[in-house]
Amino acid sequence: MADTSYLQDQLLKMRREAEERDAQRRAQSLGLAYLSPSQVSINLEALSLLSEDEARLGQCAVIAQKDKKIAVIASDPGYSETKKTLEKLKSDGYSPTVYVVSLSSLKYALDFYRFVQKERQAIVGKVKVGQSQDQGSLEEDLDSVPKVKQAIESFNDAGQVSKILDVVLNGALKTRSSDIHFEPTSQGAKLRFRIDGNLNDVFDNFSQATYRSILSRIKLLSNLKLNVRDEPQDGRFTINFPTKDVEVRVAIAPSEFGEVVVMRLLDPDAINLSLSDLGLREDDLVIAKEQLDRPHGMVLNTGPTGSGKTTTLYAFLRHKVTPELKIITIEDPIEYHLEGIQQTQVDNEAGYTFASGLRSLMRQDPDVILVGEIRDKETAEIAVQAALTGHLVLSTVHANQASGAIPRLLDLGVKAASLAPALNLLIAQRLVRRICTHCKEKVEVTSDLKEKLEKFISALPERVNKKYYLENLQIAKGKGCEKCNFSGYKGRVGIYELLVVNEKIQELIIKESGQLAIEEEVKKSDFVSMQQDGVLKFATGLTSLEEVESVTGKINW
Repeated sequence: MADTSYLQDQLLKMRREAEERDAQRRAQSLGLAYLSPSQVSINLEALSLLSEDEARLGQCAVIAQKDKKIAVIASDPGYSETKKTLEKLKSDGYSPTVYVVSLSSLKYALDFYRFVQKERQAIVGKVKVGQSQDQGSLEEDLDSVPKVKQAIESFNDAGQVSKILDVVLNGALKTRSSDIHFEPTSQGAKLRFRIDGNLNDVFDNFSQATYRSILSRIKLLSNLKLNVRDEPQDGRFTINFPTKDVEVRVAIAPSEFGEVVVMRLLDPDAINLSLSDLGLREDDLVIAKEQLDRPHGMVLNTGPTGSGKTTTLYAFLRHKVTPELKIITIEDPIEYHLEGIQQTQVDNEAGYTFASGLRSLMRQDPDVILVGEIRDKETAEIAVQAALTGHLVLSTVHANQASGAIPRLLDLGVKAASLAPALNLLIAQRLVRRICTHCKEKVEVTSDLKEKLEKFISALPERVNKKYYLENLQIAKGKGCEKCNFSGYKGRVGIYELLVVNEKIQELIIKESGQLAIEEEVKKSDFVSMQQDGVLKFATGLTSLEEVESVTGKINW
């Protein structure tokens, strides 16, 4: 049986080599460039320029795009249907460069349609804002909640629904809101923005008639059923700003006084961060880079929903993007599109789960894999095996602290002997609000607080630049201004703990010693906890002690 299997593998290898030689000969005879299978890297935005039906009929695929210039692969550029498809792309304003590939390479590209939720086809509504001169000037004036409220008041009647919605969407983006909430009341409806994790009242005087019109407008944009009022509905649309597109995820649900609307803004600028933008201390940054530069293993991020895990992992992926590496993700859902990375989306109805998708992606010869979340045994086992077989795997698990990822994976059923050598780095993080730079003022450090901070900082591991923090104590607070909606905070910064899985921790995992034993070993290492990181950010005037304690608990000085 072994000999038969070996022979079959050799025959398959010979057939594929012959197929590639044929493709090279076709390219040479046509005077076109040839791409080997390893050179076929697909950009999903480019791939979606053709529908799957168009690509399969035309026996070609768009794999890269820069403005109107596109790269197209085809096994036979002289084929009549391929020519028609290329002419269509040209008539649409694109300038295609054609590359010859083997049938296997083309099949690889076409099969990738099965793994990707067709995001562009799902976006059925588009709203343009900020296009006219009036709207452009209006946009500039919507950078605070009071200004948004004032603008809504000027349009607050049922006949001005489009303008109201433009103000709401523009204002939400200008105030860096992550979510827009329309909440019906007995009298009408109110509007709230979630800014830096907290809800802010914006407007509470929509009449029932105006709110019904706003609700209908949102449903139309999101391709939702206007006559369904007693069932939850989910949809989406895109805001076309002059400089970028922002996708909006819409969730509508029935409530006591009508339908509640929550709109999640997916601003591409919100995740356009490099490693150095995340807020990692210099010593943590060194650890992160060292672990990301390893060719294989697992990097796991833990934390509750809304703690910035996706932003951190995307920054990690962006750090890894090079022409030499193939990076693939499987997410639920794809919230942001990353250049140079192949992203796929979970589709449970089609049977494309994290586990089945990860298994499929392993056949795509990736170097780096991002799994949106490890939530079951099968996904965990495949991810661990991927990490052990030469892949760098990034993912998230539900745990309150970095060391908690280990018992979580063991509880899912991963074998300890496999898990121990697979783990490279465990991270936990939370988000705390930054003190507003517009109204920031220094606070005199009391002798008691100074003594506590000096004692606290001096007890930290040697890798922390203690001298820097002790010499630069700078406590601050925000007085409150219009820029920060009088909260004293504007923006958020992450606080982190990074746990490198060393040999001693690996031994404890193999022995299944439990989280307490692992935590005791962690304390002996140069580990810096989230709370300690938060105190250091407080000591340098980035945030307040109240913010740190709100997410990490009371500090035991």
